Amino acid sequence: MLNLPLGSLYAFSVFLKPLESLLGLSRAELALVFALASAGFGGGANLTPYVYGLAPTPVLVLVCATSTMLGITLAATAGNLLQLAVGYGLCFGAGGGAAYILSQQVVNLAVTRHHGLVNGYLVGLYPAGAVIAAPLFGWGIRAFGVRATLGALATVLGVTGLLSAWLITRAGVTLSSGAAVATPEERERRRSVFWTLSLVFFLAASAGLMVLSQAAGMIAAYGGAAAVAISGTTFIAATIAVARVGGGWLVDWFTVPTVAAVAHAVALAGNVALTVWPTPAIAVVSLALVGTGYGLMSGVTAAAVAVYWRRELYGRIASRIYLAWCAGAIVLPITAGHLFDVTRSYGAAILIAAGGNVLGLFAAWTLPREPVERQDKSVG
Repeated sequence: MLNLPLGSLYAFSVFLKPLESLLGLSRAELALVFALASAGFGGGANLTPYVYGLAPTPVLVLVCATSTMLGITLAATAGNLLQLAVGYGLCFGAGGGAAYILSQQVVNLAVTRHHGLVNGYLVGLYPAGAVIAAPLFGWGIRAFGVRATLGALATVLGVTGLLSAWLITRAGVTLSSGAAVATPEERERRRSVFWTLSLVFFLAASAGLMVLSQAAGMIAAYGGAAAVAISGTTFIAATIAVARVGGGWLVDWFTVPTVAAVAHAVALAGNVALTVWPTPAIAVVSLALVGTGYGLMSGVTAAAVAVYWRRELYGRIASRIYLAWCAGAIVLPITAGHLFDVTRSYGAAILIAAGGNVLGLFAAWTLPREPVERQDKSVG
């Protein structure tokens, strides 16, 4: 209830051309807005573990929902880049990141089995939300305009936020102050594992978020019609949703480095195919493969935190690793937008993404193949 509508972030590419026309913005400027939303996501995610004990859990849910609703309201009424960046880029992003970590921490404290599957499901909600949002946004923009469509999203975020707070109140789930102060002991910091996992995630996220943030524009750039661009965006988001669940589930059966390496190999295949055969149909399939690789890696990363660290630390460790996701959303998407503005092509960006996948594939094999010895502790 809380995260599914926030997954509309991944349908941002549907707004590219309407916002370019409405506000007179360039592709690189809109890529910056998406990058700010991702940075806000990271900020909200990293702040959340420190406020568990400051208010009841339902209140924290309402704060997250209010931030996202306010942000989209500002975006719907934006008359310039600054207001759009503050609304969509910061308020919406920060609220979404806080909600994301809040949900993951609650579930990982409650669940004792199948951590991979449940974490894959949680991270799969974002692209699943984009599957629903992309066609609705496309229809809403055509029928009512981009401002009304964003206004409708703000209303949905307000309603689902209230329902989420009610549901978590009924469930009786609370995050005590003990979860907020849980810190890793020196022996369980595992810095090499943390930095390697962050690098592998960053490289997959760079390619995947380039696709998610600009999918409709990328398909159009390869000659796809508007309808193909919208349907292709929906299809890509769907493959990412399934891949995220699958990536988490596979960690229950295979080692983290094996699944992570497969994720980069799948994305690499997509980038190579699009470079060799740059046609509209191949663009949809290739970008879906890049998205699948990113989705698998997202599921792997969420599950790997549960594998390598004790569950009380989940929110703290995961929020820091998600900074790699934020960096990925900033680096390649903005670069790709700039390259498109200059060359009217995404060819160079695709080659950069392919190089990142090669590096990520080799780095993945250096991760521990077995769960690191750890002991979960109860949180009072």
